[in-house]
Amino acid sequence: MMLRSLKAGGRGAVIPSTALVRGRRAWTDAAFRAALTAAALLVVVLVAWMLVQLVVAALPSIRRFGAAFLWTGRWDPVHEIFGAVTFAYGTAASSLLALLLAVPVSLGAAVYLAEIAPRAVFTTLSFVIELLASIPSVILGLWGVFVMAPWLRRVVEPALAGAFGRLPLFSGPAYGIGLLAGGVILAIMLLPIISSVSREVIRAVPQSQREAAYALGATRWEMIRRAVLPYGRTGLVGAVILGLGRALGETMAVTMVIGNRPQVSASLFQPAYTIAAALANEFSEAATGIYISALIELAAVLFVISLLVNAAARWLVWRVGAAPRGTL
Repeated sequence: MMLRSLKAGGRGAVIPSTALVRGRRAWTDAAFRAALTAAALLVVVLVAWMLVQLVVAALPSIRRFGAAFLWTGRWDPVHEIFGAVTFAYGTAASSLLALLLAVPVSLGAAVYLAEIAPRAVFTTLSFVIELLASIPSVILGLWGVFVMAPWLRRVVEPALAGAFGRLPLFSGPAYGIGLLAGGVILAIMLLPIISSVSREVIRAVPQSQREAAYALGATRWEMIRRAVLPYGRTGLVGAVILGLGRALGETMAVTMVIGNRPQVSASLFQPAYTIAAALANEFSEAATGIYISALIELAAVLFVISLLVNAAARWLVWRVGAAPRGTL
């Protein structure tokens, strides 16, 4: 029987049988699983659809320039000759420079907040770091133009040229506006992201790891270096990659301080151009179909670079996570 009758207090109560309850639960679980699967697949379909639309819109440029678009350095809208290598260089160079500047400071701040700072300092400094993340990029760009760039031009770049002027990285005149300025402004924007995620990763390390290190006679620094950081290395790598993803796609602040000149130069003092900045600056000025198509192909290149970076990040996190816990 599917139903059973129970009598309580002279009144009949009908309740579902066990088989019916299990059938309803199975149907509910299946529907819930299908809904979650559809949501996950929707993300994949959306990403694939975006890439397909970019490629379709970029077909005129792809047919005209072919693979040479990726290594051509000339960007000449007047003669309708376009290449992406200068923009790819500016994007990669500014992002890597930002990571080089931001990662040591961010990890140092995260370790201090998670392991050393008193509670009052932890609360205040954490709030300030998170507040930095909420500043709009256009405000940081204005600060970069009127404060940071003149300081770089008068103080930092002449000092670097005087000390390391023989190196190609620090040769040439000091403009203030250039690749170095773009890297510094990006580093400031990456600081709160990498620091906040790294802080939470370090705080999530079990207390038993610290106590075991202290029991073996480790100092605080040795405990952090040999017990805490190796345990949380996967999360720390993820924090750095998250910052890199932000750096690759940042537009306004970098556009205002990097100089926006499509060239490949070894000097950090020279202006450069990123893909995101080129899209923001030139899309409204594109008057011909091939010009628009070339810009869309640039967007597709940035899209693919972002996908490759995230895929490499997942592989790196997997390799780091699979390595023995005793090494960092």
